[in-house]
Amino acid sequence: MPDTTLLQSLGLFAVSAAIVWFAGTRLAYLADALADRFNLAKSLVGLLLLALATSLPEVATTLSAAVSQAKALVLNNLFGGIAFQTAILALSDLWARGAITNYPRKANHALEATLLVFLLAIALLVIEVGEPIAVAGIGMGSVLIALIYGGAIWLLRRYDGENDWIPVDLPDEVPETFPVSALLAGESRAMLWQAGAACLAILVFGVLLVTFAERIASQSGLGTSFIGVTLLAAATSLPELTTSITAVRIGAYTMAISNIFGSNLIMLVLIFPADMLFRSGPILQNTSQTVRLALLFGIAVTAIYLTGLIVRRKPTVGPFGLDSIIVLAVVIGSGFAYYAAR
Repeated sequence: MPDTTLLQSLGLFAVSAAIVWFAGTRLAYLADALADRFNLAKSLVGLLLLALATSLPEVATTLSAAVSQAKALVLNNLFGGIAFQTAILALSDLWARGAITNYPRKANHALEATLLVFLLAIALLVIEVGEPIAVAGIGMGSVLIALIYGGAIWLLRRYDGENDWIPVDLPDEVPETFPVSALLAGESRAMLWQAGAACLAILVFGVLLVTFAERIASQSGLGTSFIGVTLLAAATSLPELTTSITAVRIGAYTMAISNIFGSNLIMLVLIFPADMLFRSGPILQNTSQTVRLALLFGIAVTAIYLTGLIVRRKPTVGPFGLDSIIVLAVVIGSGFAYYAAR
């Protein structure tokens, strides 16, 4: 890549982020339409298909940063993105009819949040212990996280059809007012080709996001830790933002929630391939304070929404549920904490 000034780096970063935004939005529409066409459960689409699709920027930025041995950028982008993405659910209350956490009709989402808190706690524990065991430069902590992630997905898929926990006093079902499938009428093969093109665009420009984020960190003097946990984490969360807002607009609240929690679970399991590509020792060893803060804030916001999913009757302030207001306050406060710890 040719050299750029700080202003040029900011401009090219913005262009790359915009392309990731639009490609991710298109991919989300296609995933939703294909799910309707093949009669897939919305919660399963949100947890697996849509979460993986909208996590492509994180995949691209994490793996390319790991190859370039930018450990601070890898960890701060991944863990910082968890709180950012959870805040997307809070913003989605603007388009929901009441608090978004009032709508799930099964315990799937509470289980997703519980498993996410558990994985975040495991990651924090591994960081505090310091990866005492490593094989070929790969820490056993990242292997453990990958194994627990696999078990969590198996449990969530098995639990999807269970009805042993049923909430009462539910809000009315919201009919689809913005049907995506009607906008994407056409052959399934053509839609799959479009989805592949959107994935390629996200991968290419996700790599460029890493390149220009590193330059901005160096040229601005803010450092890769602060840039990774704020600017890059926010940019790579753009597909989740557009997808969740669209899902709420069409009344697919459960898909929006599963999309965010599923994406956050993917953020954690990406630690394992990043550890394989990072060749200077276990990637979770000798981390910065911002990494620990990001994990703590991730646990906090997820626990808040877990409480909101369990407590069905909660006060609202305007369109926002109390849980969403607290989450937004925590995420805003995290920005000040990251800046102080940079």
